[in-house]
Amino acid sequence: MNNETNKHWLQRLLDNIWLLLVLGVLIPFLSYTVWGWIEIALVRPAQMP
Repeated sequence: MNNETNKHWLQRLLDNIWLLLVLGVLIPFLSYTVWGWIEIALVRPAQMP
């Protein structure tokens, strides 16, 4: 019997090092990008003197 078939799906997911690498780069990139867009959208126009 193959040991891979007995593993829980979450264990197989966390054993995939490339998936963890992609998620570790993608999640912060997307969250900071969305945060930046929100900050830009909420900035009031500068008042001219």
